[in-house]
Amino acid sequence: MNVPPKTKTHQDGQQLETFSINATLVRLPHLTDFLPDLKPNVTPLESNHFYHPSDTFYLSHSDVIIRRTIYDLSATSLSSSSHLAYLRAGPRKQVFYQPENVRAAIVTCGGLCPGLNTVIRELVVGLWEQYGVQEIFGIKAGYRGFYSMDHVKLDVKMVNNWHKIGGTVLETSRGGFDLQKIVNAIEHHGYNQVYIIGGDGALRGAVNIFNEIQRRKLYVGVAAIPKTVDNDVGIIDRSFGFQTAVEKAQQAISAAHVEAESAPNGIGLVKLMGRTTGHIALKATLSSRDVDCCLIPENPFYLEGKGGLFEFLDDRLAQNGHAVVVVAEGAGQDMIPRTDLASQKDESGNPVFLDVGMWLKGELKRWWDRDHKGELFTVKYIDPTYMIRAVTANATDSLYCTLLAHSAIHGVMAGYTGFVAGPINGNYAYIPMDEIAVTKNEVNTKDHNWAWVRSVTTQPDFDKTENS
Repeated sequence: MNVPPKTKTHQDGQQLETFSINATLVRLPHLTDFLPDLKPNVTPLESNHFYHPSDTFYLSHSDVIIRRTIYDLSATSLSSSSHLAYLRAGPRKQVFYQPENVRAAIVTCGGLCPGLNTVIRELVVGLWEQYGVQEIFGIKAGYRGFYSMDHVKLDVKMVNNWHKIGGTVLETSRGGFDLQKIVNAIEHHGYNQVYIIGGDGALRGAVNIFNEIQRRKLYVGVAAIPKTVDNDVGIIDRSFGFQTAVEKAQQAISAAHVEAESAPNGIGLVKLMGRTTGHIALKATLSSRDVDCCLIPENPFYLEGKGGLFEFLDDRLAQNGHAVVVVAEGAGQDMIPRTDLASQKDESGNPVFLDVGMWLKGELKRWWDRDHKGELFTVKYIDPTYMIRAVTANATDSLYCTLLAHSAIHGVMAGYTGFVAGPINGNYAYIPMDEIAVTKNEVNTKDHNWAWVRSVTTQPDFDKTENS
């Protein structure tokens, strides 16, 4: 239904219209859903001498975050069906675990990402120092480590400097997901809290683990912390490691710009991470201002003809003598000659992408040799993917990782399970795992950010219908 405006008078006499918005709270799974006899306890934070809880320190079921915050205040835009609310993340006064009985497991899955070790460290420190949990274990090499490797006992002294190290000290791998073996191992080792750090493939696995634990009615809380450098996880504001990735991508763009400027008709070509979304390429382009063309999966492009990439680069080289092109790894996949490899998937179930960077480099050289035979031309190709993934998190991401870890701990201790911790509109929330596992965060090429990219680069829109 539409919500009509109400009128009130401001103290200066101005007439103001106010609006009411109906919000629907997204239900979060809780241990008591399948273990109804569980009884709550007063949180150990009450007796932790580092804390002095006030009346506003603890959050309740009425503390929520509205997912949508931008509205057109016309009556037709305020439909109650679109206003979803999520529980705020943070400490609760009642918990459903006794610290001395907690056995927690932490696992990292999939590819590397800046901040992985920071999340692990803060999970250990948060459990240990805030709640007094001392039985904490690291699972090595991803999901397969639950059933095929020795588990590592963790403590605050061991993890003290892990945030200063890139990668994951626990090691990681793709694949190895055997649901029954994993849940059997969780049950065998007596884990009653499981923290999963991973991307979309790991999140899909986490949903299955939670569902199986619920089916078996095990006293085990499951929380996930989304890890994807590409920033393609939906609902949350951004994934950890993304800001670091953009910062490092800028350095690669700067190097490509220097190389391009230092050669006649030089092109600096940079391939950045982004299999299905172009967030890193977009933000790095806006941040550097040295980019002449940004190519992302959400905005198909073409090479030949009016309005194509070659025509644009021809003009740019004629004007400036050099150009910088940034391409996300998932862009242009429909133009690259298909092979048997194209239909394969990696061990996480993600499609294996063909190398758009090497392909585009070859196409650029063929174009120049064909249309500018005998003229000097250079393409310097830079692929910083593994350099970016392996670095430590910058200050912004490091703080973000800490808040994600502590949010997850508070949620699990309060008995919530099957959730992801993450920020929505700048505030940390708990989101059902099955909802976030199927939601993608794609670049909206109709919004202001993409318009800003176009205005900064003055690149074509690659719309063949308008350019035919």
